[in-house]
Amino acid sequence: MQIGIPREIKNQENRVSLTPAAVVQLKQKGHQVLVETKAGEGSSFTDEQYEQAGAKIVNSAEEAWAAEMIVKVKEPLPSEYKYFKKYQLLITYLHLAAEPELTKALLENEVTAVAYETVQLEDGSLPLLTPMSEIAGRMSTQMGAQYLEKTKGGKGILLSGVPGIKRGNVTIIGGGVAGTNAAKIALGLGANVTVLDLNPRRLRELDDLFGAQLNVRMSDSVSIDQAAREADLVIGAVLIPGAKAPKLVEKETVKAMHSGSVLVDIAVDQGGIFETVDRITTHDDPVYTKHGILHYAVANIPGAVPRTATMALTNVTLPYVTTLAEKSLVQAMSDDESLKKGLNTIAGKLTYEAVGQAQNITSENADESLASFQNHV
Repeated sequence: MQIGIPREIKNQENRVSLTPAAVVQLKQKGHQVLVETKAGEGSSFTDEQYEQAGAKIVNSAEEAWAAEMIVKVKEPLPSEYKYFKKYQLLITYLHLAAEPELTKALLENEVTAVAYETVQLEDGSLPLLTPMSEIAGRMSTQMGAQYLEKTKGGKGILLSGVPGIKRGNVTIIGGGVAGTNAAKIALGLGANVTVLDLNPRRLRELDDLFGAQLNVRMSDSVSIDQAAREADLVIGAVLIPGAKAPKLVEKETVKAMHSGSVLVDIAVDQGGIFETVDRITTHDDPVYTKHGILHYAVANIPGAVPRTATMALTNVTLPYVTTLAEKSLVQAMSDDESLKKGLNTIAGKLTYEAVGQAQNITSENADESLASFQNHV
């Protein structure tokens, strides 16, 4: 199969979808890999390294997008919609629930789109999202700590405190992968950390993991309001696979927080959990102030550490990319239920129910869509 790796064009998105080492493995299996020139530059992978690995370097995005399978990192932007074509296979982070125009473009052009973030194992885990959630969680605390500095507009709090001075308060809403990693870094910095989650079992697991270092609370509107008002830094780390994020922190709560506090919304690419997060920010301009509170709403947090993120992403995506390249689409998804859950659009049909609910459009069962696709290809 011919596999295309375009250069990412999202603001300060320096990741690349596959490393040169991954290209070697794909070439060994007989596949052709087209890499847009300078696609790996932001992650410190040169065109020469890709050529040595066996890739063909192409000079334009159009040439990379001409491949049968397109492997990306982030969702296509409007300027890339012109490259969509019927039966094209696209695998990337899509987050379609919050992207109605992208959904429409994929359906109209009959693109087969597989979303990393909805590939799901039997135990409910999200193997292709996990490494990026780990990075985003850890970085959310780092970014929050930075913006609490007075020179960055914050209230001038050192999360660790010093002897005789109390520690800063960090509230993390969501105890999944991102929230747990945010807590690890916050505890490592010496902060007073509280994690809220809906799942009592998860709270017990966190209590067993961190012991008395960590405060765990059942998540409800009252607890969220209280914990946020007391916090210097609030991190939103709630994820419902494939669905739009619920608004859990109300505007009145944000208004009641102390001026100079910081909010970091990891879930902003799915719509965000804070009512006051009304726009996505970029690495170039990551923060805005509303009601006296700094809002960090960057949708591609791991893009700031692209070398680490690219290698971590390739480690988990390459087996799925290889499977899709080796087998027919229908066979690959029949053999792997987790991969089938990653299917979001095919032959002009939406196959992920949560996206349909978020956008009020009809979705179809993936098995029915795959059967229909097989009959028409």
